Amino acid sequence: MNPAEDLPFTVDRTAADPLAVQVAEGLRAAAAAGWLRGGDRIPSSRDLATRLGVSRTVVTAAYEQLHAEGWLSGRHGSGTYLTASPQPVPEHALAAVASKPDAALLDLSPGSPCVEVIDRAAWRRAWRAASDRMPLIQKVRAGDPDYRTAVVDHLLRHRGLGADSATVLLASSGTSSAVGELAAALFRPGDRVAIEDPGYQRAAGAFRAAGIELLPVPLDSDGLRVDRLPSNIKAVYCTPAHQFPLGARMPADRRVELIEFARRTGALVIEDDYDGELRYDTAPLPLLATLAPDVVVHLGTTSKILSPTLGVGWLVAAPEVTDAVLAYRERTGTGPAPAGQLVLAELARRGDLSRHLRRLRREMPLRRTMVIDELRRHGLPVLGDNAGSHLVTPLPSAAAEERVIAAARERGVHLDGLARYHLGPRHTYGISIGYAALPRLDLAVAARIAGECLVRP
Repeated sequence: MNPAEDLPFTVDRTAADPLAVQVAEGLRAAAAAGWLRGGDRIPSSRDLATRLGVSRTVVTAAYEQLHAEGWLSGRHGSGTYLTASPQPVPEHALAAVASKPDAALLDLSPGSPCVEVIDRAAWRRAWRAASDRMPLIQKVRAGDPDYRTAVVDHLLRHRGLGADSATVLLASSGTSSAVGELAAALFRPGDRVAIEDPGYQRAAGAFRAAGIELLPVPLDSDGLRVDRLPSNIKAVYCTPAHQFPLGARMPADRRVELIEFARRTGALVIEDDYDGELRYDTAPLPLLATLAPDVVVHLGTTSKILSPTLGVGWLVAAPEVTDAVLAYRERTGTGPAPAGQLVLAELARRGDLSRHLRRLRREMPLRRTMVIDELRRHGLPVLGDNAGSHLVTPLPSAAAEERVIAAARERGVHLDGLARYHLGPRHTYGISIGYAALPRLDLAVAARIAGECLVRP
């Protein structure tokens, strides 16, 4: 039997991708998996349309795209054939894929958004409206004006950060990307930057890529220990609203202490506000950027409140900082992708962004409570402020972490340990549990398994 007569894919009319795109991708995947090989005859557009339950126009469009890409060729009077199969995936690539969390596991690692509450109609509407804009001839290095206006309004409404002549807002590709730009634009290789330990490894990686020497600074229950900061540094990177990964909130007196340190030493404070909109108990404390716009660079992102699909965030800083970043973008030809900016601007313009945040703030406390109740049912302690989308259960050692992670994996759950978040010697152990990404029913199952594994480390 010709394998093409029973192709292993279907189409999903509820998916965001057009049907023709799904058909083309299905044929590519069949070839990549070895189901089809070079020289195989492909069903006629009429036959495949009947088999998939779509119009012939859909399949014809898919075939035209694959013809243009060189996957298909037509033989007069004979039909359409696959021209070639892709080469086998190299062994090293297979090893890299195998090292990532198994897609079949229920993933409780932190850092993912709750896309379940996104209004899909609003999401599609925003993408359609964004596509109505004329294609750009050149990137706007500072960011699309409508996007920047939307973020200014968002920050004022939800984070209390007002637009002011002392600062400039730029679009970014997210907080990690912005850290990399700041490191390259403001510092030289060998400059020293203090960073929370344990802390956000992607920010650490961005600094290291620019040749920056990182100085790990310990934490306590109030976050970064300002009294342990060395004086001969160019900057301090921190997550004061919701320390990542331990979840502490830096109190007002320590925020003032940090600002006084920065002004006294000439260091810049890089404030990563990655999920500051997600607070459920009290109003958030004022941003460091609100208290001291002269010495603070404020970073934010849409990846935790919406989706990394957009690939956009923002950077707010004094003009000398933003000028340096813009100059760096001009030199390197880099800058944030415009498409996500246009979509965010449309969501904000129609009020859908604010409605989404209200839904998110209703949903996330319920999820947090569900996980905490399950952990406490087993007598387990929980660390972390009532905010964000993750919490921590401490453990006594790295070995205990490894045992819990392995036990959970055997039962179909992926857990993330704290040991890997250290820059210096490891000293804090536990499991960081993200509760945003999974559907609620899956979250209940995963939380129960996590609790049972944690109680027997």
